[in-house]
Amino acid sequence: MQQVSENDSVTILYDGLLPTGEKFDSSQDTGPLQFQLGTGSVLPAFEQAVLGMTPQETKSIIVAAKDAYGLKNEDLIITVSRQGFSGQTIAPGMILGMNMEKDGQQHKIPATVLSVDDETLTVDFNHPLAGQDISYQITLLSIDTPVAEGAGCGCGPNSTGGCTPNRGCGCA
Repeated sequence: MQQVSENDSVTILYDGLLPTGEKFDSSQDTGPLQFQLGTGSVLPAFEQAVLGMTPQETKSIIVAAKDAYGLKNEDLIITVSRQGFSGQTIAPGMILGMNMEKDGQQHKIPATVLSVDDETLTVDFNHPLAGQDISYQITLLSIDTPVAEGAGCGCGPNSTGGCTPNRGCGCA
């Protein structure tokens, strides 16, 4: 039976779980996930778990916090003035889009409100799952092994057809 190998494109179902058993993400909500191994589109530990799987196989993995969304960085928890938020109702647990400057450009960054008083807000710029080990239950639905460069996808020097993107054949 075919097994997932480097550079394969795969389709999977998954549930992402916190240590409490609470689901934080699921393909039941978004539909099956399709990705190509080696592109960095999923967590490296997730990709490693899929390697070697066969269609219809189910596997559970635990991803340590440092390999998932990182350890919580206390330097990313800051207190800011409420002045820029006058008139807004703000409560702990809310996620705010805050403007931050990096390399001379403004970026809107999500921040979780930790506490509020009359004059300040304490916000956390860490990813909401930072510092947490997470687990995934993964079921491999299918494997689509990439074809050789230019073969069978309408690409190549003698091609008269259109290129089909995302076939793993180097088409753009």
